[in-house]
Amino acid sequence: MNPLELTHFTATSCIGRGLVPTLQALREPRSGLTPCRFERAELDTWIGEVEGVDDEPVRTDLRDFDCRNHRLAQLGLQQDGFADAVRDAIARHRAERIGVFLGTSTSGILETEQAYRRRDPQSGALPADFRYAQTHNCYSLAAFVRTYFGLAGPAASISTACSSGAKVFGSARRMIEAGLIDAAIVGGVDSLCLTTLYGFNSLELLSREPCRPFDLARRGISIGEAAAFALLERPRGTQDDAVLLLGIGESSDAHHMSSPHPEGLGARLAIEGALAAAGLSAADIDYINLHGTATPSNDAAESLAVNALFDATPCSSTKGATGHTLGAAGALEAVISALALRHRFLPAGVGSSAPDPALNLRYVLDSTNAAVRNVLSNSFGFGGTNCSLILGRADAARERSATR
Repeated sequence: MNPLELTHFTATSCIGRGLVPTLQALREPRSGLTPCRFERAELDTWIGEVEGVDDEPVRTDLRDFDCRNHRLAQLGLQQDGFADAVRDAIARHRAERIGVFLGTSTSGILETEQAYRRRDPQSGALPADFRYAQTHNCYSLAAFVRTYFGLAGPAASISTACSSGAKVFGSARRMIEAGLIDAAIVGGVDSLCLTTLYGFNSLELLSREPCRPFDLARRGISIGEAAAFALLERPRGTQDDAVLLLGIGESSDAHHMSSPHPEGLGARLAIEGALAAAGLSAADIDYINLHGTATPSNDAAESLAVNALFDATPCSSTKGATGHTLGAAGALEAVISALALRHRFLPAGVGSSAPDPALNLRYVLDSTNAAVRNVLSNSFGFGGTNCSLILGRADAARERSATR
């Protein structure tokens, strides 16, 4: 595939608002997980909550969109000069030539939860001020960001569980390749809600301690929330440390509604697809950001897929730092992978201290400087909706082209 450049990117999660605190937390390394104190959630678990999300409502002209998910999205858009970068892109390309493709799993469902608590006691009617279309509806996220910038290009929300925030890169890439747009805002936003917390609790997947991906003592996931965005464009006179989207691989193994294929078949197909699209071999990958949810079955299946293709490539899951941010995870971890490329380091698998020897991975326990040129980032969702992204440095791509 033709490479695209992440001309600007940003991330907000429990480890920080914006790239500087995010990078610092990954370097230290430090987790942002805390015991669950989320409203009405009486659960013995740890979560990755972004402090102060509800302190600032959305812009007054967008008040119909006001909900926790869009407050988190707005908070993310305000970091690292991302909003200014989008406005510059509008000046270059025009509003109708910029698309919006965003991933989410539950969108603003918290707003619906709260509305049901306020139903009319006699009729059961929902309150008059409840706005499903602008808050809970999955498309509301894309509509909010599109309206926030006054864009007029195509827009879509992708909701494929935990691969949502990665699959948006594929949607945007296809639109750009088709000549329908010149740039796209891609990313993912998912916020904490009772549906998610109690849903995963009912599946017996929540850990009672901070999650430990790929650890011998892993016991389940820690739910987090995040807003992560990137501006995708065709490469523009790229600097050496510019980050390129080189390959995308998608698969649907449909093995089970909530369990991965036991041999990691879908994961392997997605990885192979990304490598083929990028024109790279497994040996060209310097670091793998694993999906790594910290459940016994998911980590085991992913390790089988990785070991079938790679030979001791350094890898880690950063969910021990951020929690599993569900529909935002693919976008958040793409940004983390971009930071690993730009600053040339291997992020540690926070929370893990004794990698499970049965998984046979070269698991990174301490953040280490390294000559990272190409990174694979995995995102696998319920129902077997899998997506792998390959990101690379511009200087490495130029060197490769020069030797061919």
